[in-house]
Parts: sequence; C-alpha cells; structure tokens
Amino acid sequence: MTQRVFAWFVCACLALLAARPLPAQSPALPYRLGPGDQLRITVFGNPDLSGRHTVDGEGRIMLPLIQSVRAAGLTPAELAVVIAERYSPNYLVNAQVSVDIVRYRPYFILGEVNKPGGYAYRQGMTALVAVARAGGFTARANTRKVIVIRAHDPQRKKRRLSVHVPVYPGDIVTVPERFF
Repeated sequence: MTQRVFAWFVCACLALLAARPLPAQSPALPYRLGPGDQLRITVFGNPDLSGRHTVDGEGRIMLPLIQSVRAAGLTPAELAVVIAERYSPNYLVNAQVSVDIVRYRPYFILGEVNKPGGYAYRQGMTALVAVARAGGFTARANTRKVIVIRAHDPQRKKRRLSVHVPVYPGDIVTVPERFF
C-alpha cells in the first residue's frame, strides 16, 4: 500500500509541475559562485591554462601560473574578468577568458522526507520537486509549507514558504512536522 501511495504522489507532483510554468531565477539575483560549484574555465588560445576546476571550501580555485583565485561570491562573468586581469600583466597579452558552470553545488533537504541529504541541483527546481527527489513526504510531514535557508542570504534567515518556491544551489530545505 505504501508504494502505491508514493507512486500516486509522484504522479500527482509531475502533473502539477507540467501544469505550472517553471519559475525562473530572479534577474535581480544573479547566480553567485560558491563552494562545490564545478567550473569549466577556458583561456582562449591557451589549452594548457584551460580546464575544469571546483570551488573549494574556502571559496577559491587553483589555476596554473596565477595559483589561488577567489571565486565565491562572484558571478561567472565577474570571475572571468578577474582571471583575465591576473593573467594579463605577466603571462598573456589581452587574455580572453570564459567561465561556465559544469555542475552546480548541491542543495540539502532535511526533516520529514524519506531520504534526507544532499542532492544535485537542476535548474527550475521547486521545493516540491526537491521533496520528490528525496523520496517524498513522511506520514508526519507538513505538505503545504517548507522552511528554506537561502545560500545567498548572509544572515541565513529561516523562511517559512510554500512548497512551490524555487530552490537554488546551496539552499537548505527543511520539511517540518505537522502538529495535528
């Protein structure tokens, strides 16, 4: 019986998602890099300086010749400018750099879900999709509201929001217990 209920729940979630437009990330909040993001950095005309790099726990990446570069808190375009500036004076003339995100840092889901933990982020996710990826709600879960701590919020404020709210990389989503 439990598997049938879970299968019904997943089908209902997918039907809801198909009927609703996917929320876009707000243009007012450009994506900021953080620990765990995997990047592809291309230095045009210099394949030895190009490659994949992961932002470490201190928010830095290690690059050939210029060593440690702070990436956390920057957009990919801002990071490309910083890298080009670091290469230009001593190593390259008019360095052209691009930074692409290969894999976003994970989001985390806790509380009344069947499989809490960290999961790979996919663009356009909502908290309801995150719950579905974590095995669905438990029997005691509040299925209407979630608590979200945004990764980009320096105060790390807990916000009680609808399950249809977008989830972004690094967010912590908690499904609270219902009290009735």
